[in-house]
Formats: sequence, C-alpha cells, structure tokens
Amino acid sequence: MKMHMQRNNRPARTLLAGALASCLLLGVAPSVFAQSTSATIRGQVSADSTPAADAKVTATNLATGLSRSVQAGANGGYSLGGLPPGTYRIDVVAGGQTSSQNVTVAIGQTATLNLGVGGVAESAPAGAATDLETVTVQGTMLAETKTSEVATYVSQKQIEALPQASRNFLAFADTVPGMIFETGADGSSKLRSGAQSSNGINVFIDGVGQKNYVLKGGISGQDSSSGSPFPQLAIGEYKVITSNYKAEYDQISSAAVTAVTKSGTNEFEGSFFWDYTSDNWRKPTFAEEQSGAKTPSSEEQYGAAFGGPIIRDRLFFFVTYEAKEIERPRDVRFGTSNFDPAYITPELASYLGAANSPFEQDNYFGKLTWFAGDDHLVELSAKRREETEITGVGDGPNTPGYGSAKSNDSTRIDLRWQWNGINWLNDLHLTSEDDFWNPRPVSIGPGRSIRSTLANFNDGDTLLNLGGGADYQNKGQKGMSLQNDFTFNGFEGHTIKAGAKFKSVKIESFEQQPYNPQFRYDLNENIDDGRFAIDDFIPWRVEFGAPLPGFEDRTISSRNKQYGIYLQDDWEVNEHLTLNAGLRYDYERTPGYEDYRTPAGVVAALRGWTNLQGPNIDYDIEDYISDGSQREADDDNWAPRLGFSYDIGADQRHVVFGGIGRSYDRNLFDYLALEQSKSTFPRYNYFFNTTDHPCTVGTGTCVAWDESFYDPANLYALTAANPNLGSEVNMINNNLETPYSDQLSIGMRNSFAVMGNDWNTSATIAHIRSYDGILFTLGNRYPDGSYRNPANPTATWGSQAWGFPIPGYGTLILADNGIETKLNQLLLSVDKPYTSSSPWGFTVAYTYSDAKENRLNAANSDEHYSFDYPNLDDQPFLRSLGIPKHRLVATGIYELWGFTLSSKLTLESPRPKDATNCFNAASFDNCFFDPAIPDGTIGFKQFDLALQKVWDTGGGVKLRVRGDVFNVFNWQNFTDYDTWRGGPGSPNPNFLNRNGVGTIYPPRMFKLSFGLDW
Repeated sequence: MKMHMQRNNRPARTLLAGALASCLLLGVAPSVFAQSTSATIRGQVSADSTPAADAKVTATNLATGLSRSVQAGANGGYSLGGLPPGTYRIDVVAGGQTSSQNVTVAIGQTATLNLGVGGVAESAPAGAATDLETVTVQGTMLAETKTSEVATYVSQKQIEALPQASRNFLAFADTVPGMIFETGADGSSKLRSGAQSSNGINVFIDGVGQKNYVLKGGISGQDSSSGSPFPQLAIGEYKVITSNYKAEYDQISSAAVTAVTKSGTNEFEGSFFWDYTSDNWRKPTFAEEQSGAKTPSSEEQYGAAFGGPIIRDRLFFFVTYEAKEIERPRDVRFGTSNFDPAYITPELASYLGAANSPFEQDNYFGKLTWFAGDDHLVELSAKRREETEITGVGDGPNTPGYGSAKSNDSTRIDLRWQWNGINWLNDLHLTSEDDFWNPRPVSIGPGRSIRSTLANFNDGDTLLNLGGGADYQNKGQKGMSLQNDFTFNGFEGHTIKAGAKFKSVKIESFEQQPYNPQFRYDLNENIDDGRFAIDDFIPWRVEFGAPLPGFEDRTISSRNKQYGIYLQDDWEVNEHLTLNAGLRYDYERTPGYEDYRTPAGVVAALRGWTNLQGPNIDYDIEDYISDGSQREADDDNWAPRLGFSYDIGADQRHVVFGGIGRSYDRNLFDYLALEQSKSTFPRYNYFFNTTDHPCTVGTGTCVAWDESFYDPANLYALTAANPNLGSEVNMINNNLETPYSDQLSIGMRNSFAVMGNDWNTSATIAHIRSYDGILFTLGNRYPDGSYRNPANPTATWGSQAWGFPIPGYGTLILADNGIETKLNQLLLSVDKPYTSSSPWGFTVAYTYSDAKENRLNAANSDEHYSFDYPNLDDQPFLRSLGIPKHRLVATGIYELWGFTLSSKLTLESPRPKDATNCFNAASFDNCFFDPAIPDGTIGFKQFDLALQKVWDTGGGVKLRVRGDVFNVFNWQNFTDYDTWRGGPGSPNPNFLNRNGVGTIYPPRMFKLSFGLDW
C-alpha cells in the first residue's frame, strides 16, 4: 500500500487562527501533550445484572488521597480520566448498593474495568500490582490490551532492578521491540527507532515535550552527550509508542516516550544511592590489550531523593539530585593504516597512547503537588541540568589538546492545573525552557593535521591532529508555551479529546568553524625534504574562518511561533470493537528562514554565472534566491490518525489491533542557520606552493608560505581585499517542507495464564515511510551546466565540479528536501510481569527490520550531506546503515530470600557498513555505493547481570548493596572494518576484514552500588 499521500493546496492561515480561538473559548486552551501521562479507566457498571444508569464511580489514590468521580451513562457506561499512575480504590454506588476494589493503572493507559454491585462480579485482567515507590497498598494491575497504538510499558520495577551503567532512564527503552539505545565510541548516547535517525524521537515528561529545535538527538541535551536528560530517581515509569500514536502527540516522526515523574505522598520517604567503578574493576579494552597498557578510568554516580506531605491529603513535595563523574579511557592512534612506517618519527609516535575524556553532570528536580479542592490539582515542577565534558579525544587521531570542552545546560519549569467535572477534565500547562549547548576548543592556536599521502596524494589520510581544535558553537532555545487538553466523557461510549498549543521560543545558532586555523601537512613531503621536527614542517594548505565586516554579532537567531490543534475520539462501539479517530494540525513560523534576504553580491554573482545557464543545468538558482518575500511557512501539515482494536472474546485476552496515520516532525534550525552563518563567518581554503603540492602563487588562493600565517590576523589579511573570494555559500530552497512519516500497522495481543502466572504476548507488522529530510548537495557546475566532467560523458562517479566555484566566491552548497526511508518490521514480544505474589519477571523483545534509505554514503543516521550525486532523484534505496536485520533483547528479574537477581541479554545480527564498490564497475569513473554486512550470524552480543540484597535495619531504614557485571563474558564487539571492495576487476582481499582496534565499550566491568531507603 502506497502511503505517500499527496499534499494539496495550502489552507489559509486564518483557518488555524479561527480553530485556535474556538478552542480557547471552549476552555480548550493550547496543549497537545498534557494528558499523555494520565491514565483512564472505563467500562460498564451493572446492578443485579442490569445496566446501572446514573451509578457514581469514584477513584481515590491510596497514596495521596486524590479523588476523581464520574456518573455512569444510561447504559451503565463510565470513563474516569486524568488519573496519575498509581493504585486506586474504586468505589461504586448504584441503587443504594456499593462495592469497592483496589486497582493499579500505568502511565498513559486506557484500561477496561467492568464494575458491579449486588453480587455482580467485576471483570478485569488478573495480576497483582507492582508497587510504585510511594505505594504500599496492593491492587489488581489493569492491563491495556485494547489500544491501537504499538506501545510497551517500562515499569518502576524494571528501572530499579535491571542492569544499567548510565542511569539514563531512556536506556530501558532498549527492551522494547523496534527501539535501540545506542552508546557511541565517545560515550554519548541516543535513542532511535526504525530506519530514521534519533532526530525523529520525542520524549514527553509529565505531558510536556522535550523536543530539541536546534540540534540533533531528538530531545534537548542529547546531541553527543554522555549525560542523562532527566534524573532517573525522579522517573516513576514510562511508555514507549513506536508508531500509530494518537493525535495528542506532535513534533515526532518515529517513536514517542511518555514518562511520569514521582510525587510526594502522605508518607515521608527518601532514598540515597552511590555507585562506582574504575579501571581496576574492568578488563582492558582490545586497544589496551594491543598497546599493553590500561588507561586509568573511573565512573562515579550518586544522588538522593526525598518527598512527603506538607499538608496531609492536600500539599506534597518531592525533590531529587543526581551527579555523574566519569573518566573514560581513550586511545590516541593513527587515523589511517595507509602510511610508510619509515616516515614515523619518535616525536610523532610520542603522541600515541592512553588519554582520558572527563565528564561531569549535576541533575536537579523538584515538584510541588497541591490538591486545591476536590476538583482541582495544581503542580509546579522544575528541572536543572548542568554538564561539562571533554570530547573529540582519542579513539582515533585527535590528541588531548585538539579536543573540545563542552557545556550542556538545561532549565525547564512546568506549572500545571487540572480541573475536572463529573464528565469532563481540563488540563492546562504553562511551561518555560532554557537549553544551551556550547562546545569550544580545549586549546587556542593553530591546528595541525599530519597526513600521509601514500594512498591518497591529493588530500592525504589523517595520521594525527595536534594543536587547537576547530569546533566552537553556542546553540540553544529559550521560550515559553501554553498548552491544554480538554476531555469530555458525556457521550455514551465516547472519550473525546481536543487540544491546542501555542509556543513562543527564541532559537539561536552560533558557530565559528573552524575556530582555530587548520593547517595540513604532507608527512611524506616534509620528511623527504629533510624536515623531521613537527615545528619545522611546512603545510601545503590551510582552512580558516574569518568574520566579514559589518557582522559584529554573528549569532543567528529566530523568534519562532508554534501553533497546534487536535481533535480525537476513542469510541467503544461495543464490547468487541473500539475505534480511534484523530486529526491534528501544526503550523510554525520561522522568521530566521522565511524573512532571510540573500546578500546582493551573492545574487549578482549567481545570476551572472554562466555555468548555471548551460544546456545541462539541472536546477533553477531562482528557487534558492530570496528577497524576504518568496518563503512561507509550511502550512499544510494535516495529520490524520486512525486506529482500531477488536477484542475477539470480549474478555481482553485476544485482541487484534491496527492503525494508519501521519505524523510531522520539524526542520532543525542548526541546518537552516547555515545559510546565514556561512555568509557572516565564511570558511576559506588557501594553498601554499610546496614541492609535492605546487600551485601558481598569486593565482586564485595560492600564496607563498610564511610562518607569519600561524597568526590568524595575517590569514584574515589575505581576505581583506576581497573577503568573498573563496568563501563557501550555503543556500536553502525557498519551498522547504516539513519532514514527516506515514505509518501502518496490524497486530495481535494475547493474555493467558500458565501455572497460575499471567503472560502477555504481542505480534505486530509495521510499515513506516519517512519523507522530506533535509539534504545538502554540491551546487557547483561545469561551464555547460554538468555536474560531472563533460569530457567523460560515461562517468557516474567522481569528477564533480569542485574546481568551478561561484565567480568571486567559493563553493556553492544547496539544501533541499530529499532524504527518505522505508521500513518493514516484525515486532514480537513475550512478557511475564513481575508481581509481589509471583516475584519474578521475564521479557523477550524481537525485532526484524527491513530498513532502506536513499541517503547514499551515509556514515551515520544523522548524515545530511551528499556530494557524490547532484541530488537523490532516481537514486536507489539501499540498506540503512547501523540497523541490524535481527535484534533480540531478553531480560529477567527473580527475587528470593531478600536477594534480587536480574539480567539482560542483547543479540544482534551484523549491522550494514558503508562500502564503495569499484570492483564491479567498468572503471573508477563508475564506482557506486554498495553497503556490506560483515560475516557472521551475530554482530553484537552482551550479557549483563545484577545482584542486590536489601536489609531492614529497623526504624524504617533499609540498606541496599548491589553489584552489576556488564559484558559478563567479555565479548568483544568490533567496529572497524575494511569497506573497500576493490578496484575494477581487482577485488580487495581484505574486504570486510577488521582493520582497527575499535570495540564497543565496555569490556567486562564490575560496578558496586550502595543505597538507603526510608
């Protein structure tokens, strides 16, 4: 089924304004997420086996006293919404008769519970509740089987018990079919789903989205960070929806994670933890084994949480703090194996070996909960995250001085007011956010890239990077939002939600790339010419950035306005069939892009450039030139979402479910800002006339070498007479669309009992297509308009027009929509829930992925540059890199005699690698990308164990001691492979052989933990 629905005429903006105003007048003030964390209980009330019309159903939270009531309809139907996850006493009053029972509901759950009085039995799936940390009363755990969403829950017990190194609560999403929690070689982590990058993720905490509008990573703070986005002690539980989420979710194209934070209760409770590991408690990495020396390293994490009543049954508090201090081992090694050992001097070799990458983080969270009345709940919460890190060191050619010092700070505040009536609930959020990310060079001074030209004469292969690094950025977002949901249960069998959102946010992007001038040295040339000391080396090229006159403030900013509305209906047609129908609309103004004016000098140069008027030109430059009036916001972002579930036996044991829908994400401002940042701080390349890299001094950007060029001021002087000459120009299409995905799924859930224990299974087939990802390509063309050298008309590879820049400027880079992905998945899960009456749990999640994309030569899932082809039109869909075809994650929890043993096993088939195929090509002019998969059945494997013992010391204090062993069998998961298939007719005998010492961290490692609970 082809789901790429045509996007037709754009509606007038007044449509959104009118709809938003209507919602506000109805009390549906702006929001789209607010109730994604609340649970709903619905069903039928019977009295003496007949529908109990006008029965009153009341849910009372046993930990806090929160109460919600609803009146049953004419046929006894009821729906109780807005319930924070926890254990409730359900009281029924009908015809003078009463009944009561305890039940537990999970985050974002819609559970079915049929109630009765006068001897009528209540019906709900069996199973005892897993205690939340603040709940001591047990109740029947209600299961959500009738949702059309492809969803899985992560319980508090799993968060507490399963092995985990990072204390990033998102790591447990790795146990969900279709999800991958990845840890990079630099220790950074990210969560991704399906064939899309992590940018498509969104995380909702207490109903509020944490989307990053500027940087990659999906949510704020997760761009290349080793830290945690939120204190794990503050997370109660969460839900992962991999596709077919309802209309209340926005700014997302892959998976949604919706989490709820803990709150204070009527009991004073607290906890403390400390855990530690070091190089003495781990095996050496493979690189350390090869070098014979283990790098000193350590990881220490500690924190505390405390909560309780300020006024019993009325006002509560909860606070937590977590810290993380890491000294991660790194190995500085040559960046290529293509060198002659005879050229390696003792000075060069002295830079190789062990290094460290330090990281520190402080995470704070606080929350006040006030029951202002029987129908009013007010919450005020705040999060503060502070983080510093040294990145870009080792595990390659970067020496410690060449790294980046990075800060990553976030402050978010949420004021929430819930107001409910007998058959409705209003949920209002007023939020603020202030998130900024700032990497900068560790060292100030010229950067020196020592290169070997043994195999790549033109540019060389990097051996070592010394001196000052290139990276200086300051990017972030700051603003406020008003959002609200209105839920109405007054129509029999229907739960109707409507919501709207308004957000005003200033997004900023500052970058100075490169901050330090970057000089390139040909090692072979310098040694052959008798220069052996690095300080005596003569470079053949320098790359540097210089500020253009008149741009004192080079921060690119945009005051964005975001609007969203939605309407959805969950219709319980009968005891078997439930339908879910929703429609949402989103609109965003980005003045930084829409009002941008292309500089007059660039416009004149482009319009006068005859290369763009040649007979073979394949694009119209006018599509990229803007005077501030050509661009408008993408205003046709309508997202219909439909779903169903069919309960075969009307007993929630066997349920068929499915859905189809569309979801829009957003364009990252980091990409949009390049158009302006490159025109205020352009990048230049100058060449020096050397023995092996001759050029004509005085022609173009060729000059004679002089040591004074190590002073940036003298480099700036080269550009002073003509600051535009050699400067890179970035241009974005005037008709940029919003990235989105279309999703289709069909599946079946089953619940059954085995030897008195409840088991759940699920099988889902999902198809997801994503469209309109941004791609940057080369805009340079030969004089006849060709992308490749017209002298070689049969060439399909190489010979791009790099040597034909814009007259008076430099290289032209164009940005368009173009990246697409295709995904077919089989998602299987088996789950035996942990309960207090059956204190063991077991889960298995298996994912089969057939993932493809048209993004060629994608070194990683975030790659958005492609210079091998003029565009992606008519390019083939190839295997997506980094996504295993088969993936299995199994976990277990077992309690006995006060001990808790838990485990996690992860197995993957080998992930596809980016590979270039010239072996099957007619010539080197006809090479092509051909992803390859390393040999073997298993490409990644890791088995982790944890053992915890709890002692009751008396006086209400419990002592916890725990040990985690990661990678128990010390399996080495290698990352470096030779991906060159070989030249025409000459296969590479080392193709897909390991060609490096890189492995995925950690080796076998032990971590000791200590804690107190009271």
